[in-house]
Amino acid sequence: MLEYYGYFKAFHIVGFVSWFAGLFYLVRMFVYRAEVNEKPEHLREDWKKQFSIMEWRVYKMIATPAMVITWICGLSMLALNPGIFQQSWIHVKLTLLVLLVVYHFSCRRVIVMQDKDIDTRSSMFYRLFNELPTLFLVAIVLLAVMRDLLDFVKLFFGILIFGFLLYTFVKAYKRRREKSNV
Repeated sequence: MLEYYGYFKAFHIVGFVSWFAGLFYLVRMFVYRAEVNEKPEHLREDWKKQFSIMEWRVYKMIATPAMVITWICGLSMLALNPGIFQQSWIHVKLTLLVLLVVYHFSCRRVIVMQDKDIDTRSSMFYRLFNELPTLFLVAIVLLAVMRDLLDFVKLFFGILIFGFLLYTFVKAYKRRREKSNV
């Protein structure tokens, strides 16, 4: 069975790349859908319907299957190499992955709220919300590559700084965009 470890690892990587791509694209559509209310009223319903179709397709056909593949292949690798559980980094990585699953399902909740037209969050909120998976991605990859918890703690502060820079960039982009619309 150990000869399949490489296959599980390869599909684990394909799975998480696809999962993150789906999440990034999905939440970007949340941004656009939040901006629909700024469009002329006669266009709003058609655009909302189109975004709903697109969001559900990305969620159901890309993000969720990719999440399942990521977990199945990752857990298969752990089953084939249970010694990894003795290393502290894997516990942090699994915790981050559980939090990412919570983020994933919160995206489903957003689609439902937007479909019911009860979501009042701004496009700026969703721009920031879209940066959360970036922080997860950086943290998870660093853990998987570095595998040293002490180095990760040092890098975690770098991740926080990176997050602050992302936030600053998003705010600056918003200001520049608002100026160009005036």
